[in-house]
Amino acid sequence: MSPRVKKDDFPWWLVAAVAIGVVSAVTIAASDVYGQILSTLAKGLWVTLFVTIVAFAMASALGLFIALLGLSNSKVLRQVSRFYVEIIRGLPILVLLFWIAFVGAPAFVVAWNWATIPLQSAGLVEPMQVRDFSLLWRAIIALMIAYSSFIAEIFRAGIQAVDVGQIEAAKALGLSRTQRFRLIVWPQAFRTILPPYSNDFIAMVKDSSLVSVLGVADITQMAKVYASGSFRFFETYSIVAYVYLILTLGLSLVLRALERRLRRDFTP
Repeated sequence: MSPRVKKDDFPWWLVAAVAIGVVSAVTIAASDVYGQILSTLAKGLWVTLFVTIVAFAMASALGLFIALLGLSNSKVLRQVSRFYVEIIRGLPILVLLFWIAFVGAPAFVVAWNWATIPLQSAGLVEPMQVRDFSLLWRAIIALMIAYSSFIAEIFRAGIQAVDVGQIEAAKALGLSRTQRFRLIVWPQAFRTILPPYSNDFIAMVKDSSLVSVLGVADITQMAKVYASGSFRFFETYSIVAYVYLILTLGLSLVLRALERRLRRDFTP
């Protein structure tokens, strides 16, 4: 029988992590080499944050839409939702990234040019070239599609966890479908979905490194370029790991605090 984890266990793991982080920070500050690497990677930090935030926001919106389709009274819409979720979840993110970048984007450009032929003839728009569709946005769209399938399942489970009796009571009070969702269903569902939803956001931070395979200048790509030119692979990728750990551990602690706050505020 496995030992139970006590609620009052002191987070010694966090103390150890902070100690290692402080020692690493002092080492970086005292070393010209590590400082140079860090300043180089900082140029890609904003790209990593931009990709993560924008892709996750878009994935959340699309995931909520897919989840609502899955909860629809229409059998056709439910099947469409299930088809989307199962197909997208069955594809590796890297494969989807390549497919969107080198198959989906060119196909979109062809479709766009075909649809805008009258406007092009009138001189209102210029024909789109594949190179006009930036690799950054191809990567964001790929991550959005990949994560939307997982987020849709999280949203669906959270919405279904809301007590049906409360929804019936809201109907009896004359609330519309939109009002019931906004005032009754979503606030309760959000508390349920926050832990897995937070985990997906942290996973998105890490998976954003995959955009480097398209040459997008994120942290990983900047590290790859620097290491290949300086041959300082140990120092470079140690700094990369350090930066990602700061991002993910920091977010994890903030989101856990938010979960505790919500749990405390809504516990009767």
